[in-house]
Amino acid sequence: MEKGIHNYSEIGKLNKVLLHRLGEEIEGLVPDNFERLLFDDIPYLKVAREEHDIFAGLLRENGIEVVYYVDETAKALADDEIRKDFVKRFLKESDIYSQAAKEVLEDYLINMSPRELVGTAIAGIKKTDINVKNANSLADYIASGYPYYTDPMPNLYFTRDPGACVGNGLNVHHMSTRARRREALLLQYMFKYNKDFAPEGSNLWYDYDHDFSMEGGDVLVLSKDIVAVGLSQRTTANGIERFAENILNKSSFQKILVFDIPKSRAFMHLDTVFTMVDYDKFTIHPEIEGPLQIYEITLNKDGKAHFESIQGELEDILRDELRLPAVELIRCGGDDAMAAQREQWNDGSNTLAIAPGVVITYERNYVTNDLLEKKGIKVITMPSSELSRGRGGPRCMSCPVNRDDL
Repeated sequence: MEKGIHNYSEIGKLNKVLLHRLGEEIEGLVPDNFERLLFDDIPYLKVAREEHDIFAGLLRENGIEVVYYVDETAKALADDEIRKDFVKRFLKESDIYSQAAKEVLEDYLINMSPRELVGTAIAGIKKTDINVKNANSLADYIASGYPYYTDPMPNLYFTRDPGACVGNGLNVHHMSTRARRREALLLQYMFKYNKDFAPEGSNLWYDYDHDFSMEGGDVLVLSKDIVAVGLSQRTTANGIERFAENILNKSSFQKILVFDIPKSRAFMHLDTVFTMVDYDKFTIHPEIEGPLQIYEITLNKDGKAHFESIQGELEDILRDELRLPAVELIRCGGDDAMAAQREQWNDGSNTLAIAPGVVITYERNYVTNDLLEKKGIKVITMPSSELSRGRGGPRCMSCPVNRDDL
């Protein structure tokens, strides 16, 4: 199979995955900007990188091609005109109100190699990096207390969110927060101008400039017919409807299941509370086990979205929708309420399936890992003392590009 975008399940043998190896952007985190940059702790970069390299190594050992955000975006920016266009868009999205600063930053970035440009865009440009003369407007004065001209992107190592490869196409997401918006800009250029990543004929189901927010942690490809999407703190009903009409009209998918999950940081995305680990097995956070509100989107004869409400136990709904004799939900932390809370905080439900019944997890979630193994799942563990400080697990840190069909 060619290694373009091809993804019709959550569990098919993984062939290619997009990661981001953490860089200087992590060093931009300080308690003063936690809220602005969506963190509540500071990973130690040296060790976080070592852990991330182990993650990439485990993927490669299992025959998976690992590609990186910096390399793939740099390929897209090889052409001078495309690079100039990117710099203008990037600065426009970086909320720089000073004209003097904008001009100096444009000159500064345009003279870099594509790879250096992408690395700098992700790391953020500090006021100490360049000298802006004639900066004497009110905008300059107001911004003078903040150390960055352009914010770093410390969340980018969670490559799941800016986009999602679904079927033979890609979502480039409108991220819910300013802090993460520009991550998807990198992906938009990758999709448009890097034909290694997105060969001719790859579809675009959702675009950066669409009006409503949607994020990849809320998108699960349950089967060749069904995509599940979380209606969450970060993904809107309007965004889901637009995605549904696009993909159902232009692909072989038959329906979208919308899971209405609590709108809080603890349940930030659907994949923090629910992931697929085998044909008939799912990990789940116990707090969403009760009757769940689920909506089904299909198309009517005019190609417009048609909605129906489904109520019931998650187990029964999944069994019926996936046409299975039975479905097993494996609780994060088992029956121990404290273990469930602790391991949920460290993304115990956020497993990455690399083949049916084979998952990568954080080794620290030993209660959940033990339960998975008892249920016949092969668990490959990785260290996460520093990576887990960003509040995301192996599924969050990976964007599957190509999987075998089931």
